[in-house]
Amino acid sequence: MKIGFVGLGIMGKPMAINLVKAGHEVYGFDFNQASIDALVAAGGHAAESGKDAAQKGDIVITMLPNSPHVKAALFNENGIAEGLSAGQTVIDMSSISPVASKEFYEKLKEQSVSFLDAPVSGGEPKAIDGTIAVMVGGDEKVFEQYKDVLQAMASSVTLVGEVGAGNLTKLANQMIVAVNIAAVSEAYSLAKKAGVDPSRVYEAIRSGLAGSTVMDQKSQKIFDGDFAPGFRIDLHIKDLQNALDASHSYNVSTPFTAQAMEILQVLKAHDYGSDDHSAIARYYELVNGQKLQ
Repeated sequence: MKIGFVGLGIMGKPMAINLVKAGHEVYGFDFNQASIDALVAAGGHAAESGKDAAQKGDIVITMLPNSPHVKAALFNENGIAEGLSAGQTVIDMSSISPVASKEFYEKLKEQSVSFLDAPVSGGEPKAIDGTIAVMVGGDEKVFEQYKDVLQAMASSVTLVGEVGAGNLTKLANQMIVAVNIAAVSEAYSLAKKAGVDPSRVYEAIRSGLAGSTVMDQKSQKIFDGDFAPGFRIDLHIKDLQNALDASHSYNVSTPFTAQAMEILQVLKAHDYGSDDHSAIARYYELVNGQKLQ
């Protein structure tokens, strides 16, 4: 299949390359020429703009930071919408506001273009090895038509509801991840202060009820003080802001998410916004005056 792919960043580039590996003809566009060059080196093709990517692809996939970036990529001059024809489909794999997803769906429907919101979870390592989890919102027939395309980048692909449901599910995921990292870091901080090796605490409890994928993936980074970004704090702040906005829209109380957001804001104020979100542990180091390494 011919696929236009707009947004070749930390996640988008390996995802696009995995589509090439699966045998698809991928036309990629990004403002970073080095990312386009990397896709071409892997067997993909360069697109000159979002419009060009849409004209060359049977479908268009977008993978961008937030709602305003997706809106600009779709509807600005030389954007994707200018290159779309009736019957095509846009699959937005960005993590954005579910309200924005519904807005884009309605606007593209005027061009007789289908739309799926399909955000992902797993971070850069899973994007590289093709094992991200994809949560999809949209029409079931459209989903079934392109499920195989999504599976070329993922270990699981799940339709969770209508347009917007994919991003609402992703927000739920990000709420749980942030609070989980904070709880893990808080527990390790107590252990360290009490003179107990946090790494031994991890080994003792990882197979019990407290064990989690977050604990397994982030603990060693915390112990090593290795906060090289897989998923940056700045992006998690963006996701939690969308989650809090959604909670206010639906009049739902989310106090743990609000507290996690405050922790992330403290870290951003200390210039840690580009660190991996496992650097939530830094917050506890700051307030407790001790290192966890």
